[in-house]
Amino acid sequence: MENESLSMAEIDPSLDDGALRAEFHAQTARIPWLELQTLYARGLVVEVAETIDLVEVALQLTRDNTSQFENWIAESLVMRVDDDRALLLYETEAVVWAVVAAPWVLVQLTSLS
Repeated sequence: MENESLSMAEIDPSLDDGALRAEFHAQTARIPWLELQTLYARGLVVEVAETIDLVEVALQLTRDNTSQFENWIAESLVMRVDDDRALLLYETEAVVWAVVAAPWVLVQLTSLS
């Protein structure tokens, strides 16, 4: 699989929601979990459930929408990647969709094979 580049560039939070969504879409990439190991080790990787939109989560994070995040966390839709999950992703050579909402890297599973 060809790897797309994951941009660590910060997005201007003063943009309106439509422009922010477009920026996040443009910076979203499929990336092997193996390439995220350093960021995971620094505690910067957050997993987003497949049932919610990755770009919407990035937008709400940028907007500091605490109440929405509290709901997502309570429903286990957004969570820090724990050691067991990280090991599974590593061992299965998983590929994830990823987008940076600085300082966090949001990931969404696309394959466990």
